[in-house]
Amino acid sequence: MSMTLPPSGGSELTPGPGVPGPGSGAGVPPAPTRRGNSVWRDAFTRLRRNPAAIAGAVIVLLFLLVAAFAPLIAPFGGNDLPGRKEIIPTHIPGPGEFEQYLLGLDRFGGDVFSKLVWGARASLVIGVVSTAFGLAGGMVLGLLAGGFGGWVDNVIMRFVDILLSVPNLLLAVSIAAVLGQGQYAVMIAIGVSAVPIFARLLRSSMLQNKGADYILAAQTLGLSRRTITMSHLLPNSVGPVIVQATLTLATAVIDAAALSFLGLGGGLPQTAEWGRMLTYAQAELGIAPQLAFLPGACIAITALGFTLLGESLRESLDPKSR
Repeated sequence: MSMTLPPSGGSELTPGPGVPGPGSGAGVPPAPTRRGNSVWRDAFTRLRRNPAAIAGAVIVLLFLLVAAFAPLIAPFGGNDLPGRKEIIPTHIPGPGEFEQYLLGLDRFGGDVFSKLVWGARASLVIGVVSTAFGLAGGMVLGLLAGGFGGWVDNVIMRFVDILLSVPNLLLAVSIAAVLGQGQYAVMIAIGVSAVPIFARLLRSSMLQNKGADYILAAQTLGLSRRTITMSHLLPNSVGPVIVQATLTLATAVIDAAALSFLGLGGGLPQTAEWGRMLTYAQAELGIAPQLAFLPGACIAITALGFTLLGESLRESLDPKSR
């Protein structure tokens, strides 16, 4: 082994090339580098430990499975869907034939269980489409208001304030009454009523992040306002909006049932929809209260699942709760 004298001329010997020194930590493996978690990964970890989030996820997953596999679960198909066996039987069932109807029949002779299953699909379609419509419109308005500011912000926010001055359900009823009866009218009405909520939430989140260090650094580098807004500001401000979309799904299910209950949903009286089932169950409350209890319980449980999941997601993304 070759040794060389230290430059200072001292008596201490320095190891040659390839020989570890006394303080170099020979034989000790390097410390593992810890990779930081992203905000969404950390939120997912916190969700898995939250009992409320697990309960909400189970309810929502069950609702989605029932809606997706309605043709396989329901013994009778929707009466307004061509090519499937109708909910209404073609004859009056005899004494021994009632066993095939798990929850009995309603005033139209339709299978209650099949209507509940197909009603889950109708509520899912209305909730998802109306929430997506409101989310898209609200993000456009919030992006313009938060990105440009000035007179653009003032004009958009005054329009949003006008919409927010009307109660959510009343605004949806007014829009559905103007558009006419029908499922599409219900989707548009619920979506428009949700637009101001998403717009104000995104705008406030963008204004809060405008003074962040990464925005100041991007401005110092000379990036354009469009690049800063679309590549940095918007992706870091959309988190609360996504959480609100989960909560809006619960509201959309309730509003869809309310509009159908008021007769604005359109369709035939025997259409498989939870709100419509509540409407025609009022006449049988004294003799068959389950006709009103079952669709009401489906609406309440579904809304509870989305609410638990949305609130748990909001808590997991909130830095103050960490």
